Amino acid sequence: MSCRWIGSRQLAVSATVVLSVAGADDVFAQTQLPSVTVEAPHRQAARSQQQPSQRAARARSAARRTTTAPSEAQQQIAQQAAGASGGHERANGPVIGYLARQSSSGTKTSTPIIQTPQSVTVISAEQIRDQKIVSKFDEVLRYTPGVVGGTYGADFRNDWFLIRGFPAQNESLFLDGLQLFYTSYASWKLQPFNLERVEVLRGPSGILYGGSAPGGLVNAVSKLPSAEPIRYIETGINNFGNAYTQFDIGGATAQPGGGQVQYRLVGQAQGGGTQTDYVYDNNFFFAPSVTWRPDADTSLTVFGMASHSNTRALNFLPYVGTVTNAPFGRIPTSLFVGDPSVDQFRRDQEMVGYQFQKSISDSVDFRQNARMAHVDVYYAGLYGLGYATTPAAADITRGNFYTRGIATQLNLDNQLEYRFATGALQHTALAGVDLKYYGIDDRQGFGMGTNLNLLNPVYGTNLPYSGPLYQNAYLTQGMAAVYLQDQVKLDRLTVVLSGRQDWVDLNNNNRIGASQSRDDSKFSGRVGAIYNFDFGVAPYVSYMTGYNPVIGTNAAGQLLLPETSEQTEVGVKYEPVGLNARFGVALFDLKRKNALTTDPNNTLFQTQNGEVTSRGVEFEAVANITRDFKLVASYTNYELFVSKDLNPALIGTVPTNTPRQLASVWTDYTFSDGPLRGFGLGGGIRYVGSSFADQANTARVPAFVLGDLALHYEWDNHWRAALNVVNVTDRIYVASCAPISSCYYGDRRRITASLAYKW
Repeated sequence: MSCRWIGSRQLAVSATVVLSVAGADDVFAQTQLPSVTVEAPHRQAARSQQQPSQRAARARSAARRTTTAPSEAQQQIAQQAAGASGGHERANGPVIGYLARQSSSGTKTSTPIIQTPQSVTVISAEQIRDQKIVSKFDEVLRYTPGVVGGTYGADFRNDWFLIRGFPAQNESLFLDGLQLFYTSYASWKLQPFNLERVEVLRGPSGILYGGSAPGGLVNAVSKLPSAEPIRYIETGINNFGNAYTQFDIGGATAQPGGGQVQYRLVGQAQGGGTQTDYVYDNNFFFAPSVTWRPDADTSLTVFGMASHSNTRALNFLPYVGTVTNAPFGRIPTSLFVGDPSVDQFRRDQEMVGYQFQKSISDSVDFRQNARMAHVDVYYAGLYGLGYATTPAAADITRGNFYTRGIATQLNLDNQLEYRFATGALQHTALAGVDLKYYGIDDRQGFGMGTNLNLLNPVYGTNLPYSGPLYQNAYLTQGMAAVYLQDQVKLDRLTVVLSGRQDWVDLNNNNRIGASQSRDDSKFSGRVGAIYNFDFGVAPYVSYMTGYNPVIGTNAAGQLLLPETSEQTEVGVKYEPVGLNARFGVALFDLKRKNALTTDPNNTLFQTQNGEVTSRGVEFEAVANITRDFKLVASYTNYELFVSKDLNPALIGTVPTNTPRQLASVWTDYTFSDGPLRGFGLGGGIRYVGSSFADQANTARVPAFVLGDLALHYEWDNHWRAALNVVNVTDRIYVASCAPISSCYYGDRRRITASLAYKW
């Protein structure tokens, strides 16, 4: 199998499968069990045009579908009375408040989180709004258990995050269930305002999705058309002069014969300064989408997105002078160590795709998701390499770096869901065929720049790097996979069995050295069980394996080996009767083999060591206590260490840049009556534990505690004004160091004032 075969056949396979399924209603006409797809309001009217026998059969199916045990029904009533549900929630739809009940990330089917034997966190668009996350996607993850968001502090080039101690931004970023893989510097940018929800799945998750980091994955769900009209615009500015305007417009039009066309357009323009001199953060995007629903059982959504980002790198500061005092004191957070005449990070990104769904019968659904994504990243700049002589002299050496990465990614995921019964067992079976192609034209060069004095910086003495390239290749990765899953339910017990077989083809078409290729194949599996007691407690256990084919080369020009992982997890989820909340605790033991780390002998490359173990405990609470009082809280404590390595001295050490203890709480309350009606306030506290700056664990980066604040006022059912503060005490702290010559300051106090109008 070759990447060229996969890339050239995807669109043909896509069209063939869509056409064949669109006419396949009669094949499964005798099936009986109902679809669990949530229907839009217009769908009910459309069904009235069906034959009486169809309506009667589906009415009987619906009656079976909505039958629940008395205690479960009472719990649903209590939750709605508490002020949260407001109706049935779609697994990829909006969340009222902070508490989501449904998620599709864990199983690729619409499954209650309380019935999923794996750790799942859902972050709602309302929480993103309340915390006023405008530009950086990794800020969305800051209050999530097991996740470190913003690993490299105030860096605006990329989003950085760890899940259960392992870097996850390269392989584990998904949009609408399809991977946004990247290597080198050709990274993707997700826009927080364009997201309906963000789902974090912890633990190896390649069983359904293919290659991803062992700690888990993040699946962002886009805002897509709905039957409800949407008219929203917002503008704001922060204390660094960075301003933005964003809008969300959508609606629906009826079609002859009972069909409907829905549309939506989301966009944002944002730009201005940051806490660092000469570093700006400019970004714009627009994302149109259209959904066609010709009948009650068919929908086709076509979407696109284009964005442009322009910023500069910052930090790359020495340990002495940031974490500890230098003879001259501390390096200012505003200091720019690059060169304004050279530095630039520019990203142009486009995506187009579709989502097709067909209810073939009451018990069979077909789904097909496809996307083509393209990104072009140019990055040139100078960065710090440590002190030239001694800290007292305050001179740092600088590297002069250049890269251009142009990448294309194609995804096609086909899913067939079949619901049936065998005696007392209820099955939700899923079969899938997943095709992926990734190609990158990767060019990188490096030379030395002039030194920079930290006390008296002089700029304009360098030119962009124009020397020979150390990396000049076109790398491709083609993947084909089949996966099977069965969710078996016996009364209150649910067992999930999943398996996936991947075939991967890697090619390094090297323009300055020997070209290489390799074919890999691997099976991944999962078994999990969860039992739902009638008083809301749900203990679970799961075991899963993961496979992550790594694209890239080491310093010797050799293709990197695939990573593998395995995890055992036990936990308890609890949704108390009468309180619209969910609490969870999970204990896990996770091993990552062939783990990627920065090459200590050449930091421009990565190398692979033997095995890293992460084991620990996570606590989570999320609640809509009332319609106006919302809360999320989490605590994480894990032991992370190198368990196998060719260098015996590293066994037992903690990987760099990895805090092992996290805690956070965020709450928001709005007055619904009285003289303060419409006023609200929110706030949060985040604790991030200490980490290490070097492999030998001799240089520690201290822990830090940060506070965030939100004030808002809504009036006239149209207007909302807000004032948000990140790092309210303006604490100066170092987010991480890796290696010891590259330390990164975290966000200084950022105050954002905003005004929104909806109609």
